[in-house]
Amino acid sequence: MASTALRRLMAEFKQLSENPPEGLMAGPISDENYFEWEAAITGPQDTVFEDGVFIARLTFPQDYPLNPPKMKFMSKIFHPNIYADGRVCISILHAPGDDPMGYEQSSERWSPVQSVEKVLLSVMSMLAEPNTESPANVDAAKMWRENREDFKKIAHKHVRMTLEEDPPSESRNT
Repeated sequence: MASTALRRLMAEFKQLSENPPEGLMAGPISDENYFEWEAAITGPQDTVFEDGVFIARLTFPQDYPLNPPKMKFMSKIFHPNIYADGRVCISILHAPGDDPMGYEQSSERWSPVQSVEKVLLSVMSMLAEPNTESPANVDAAKMWRENREDFKKIAHKHVRMTLEEDPPSESRNT
C-alpha cells in the first residue's frame, strides 16, 4: 500500500509545484520521505490573518489516500478550529464514513478523491470563516463570537510573529 501512497504523493507534489494555488506552497520536507510535508499558507485577504505566512506540517498515513493526513500548524495561530498545540480540526481531515457524533455528513469528511491541494484550500477557507459551532479551541470560538476586537488583537500578534519566523529552508522543497 505504501508504494501506492508514494506514487500518489509524488503526483500531487508535481501538480502543486507546476500549478500552485495562490497563497499556498507545500511539499515533502525531504526527498527521502514523501510522507512528511511542510506547507506555507498565506493568511486570506480581508481577514484578521491577512499578511501572515503560517507554516504547517502534514503527516500522511501509509494507506494514503484511503485515510487523510494529519495537519498541525507549527506557527502559533489563535483560531476556533485549531487546537492550542496547532492541530487542525476540519471535516475534510476526519476519517471517512459516518461521524460517530452525528455532527458531520459523510460527504464533508475525507474521501480518497480529496487531495493535498483541496485540504490546504479548505484550511485557508477555514481561516477566513471559522466554524464556531464545533470548535477545537473553545476560548478562540467564544472570543470570535463575543469579543471580535480582542480576537483581532491576538490574531494580529500571531501574524506579526509569522513575519519574524525563519522561512523554511530552500532544501525542503517547499
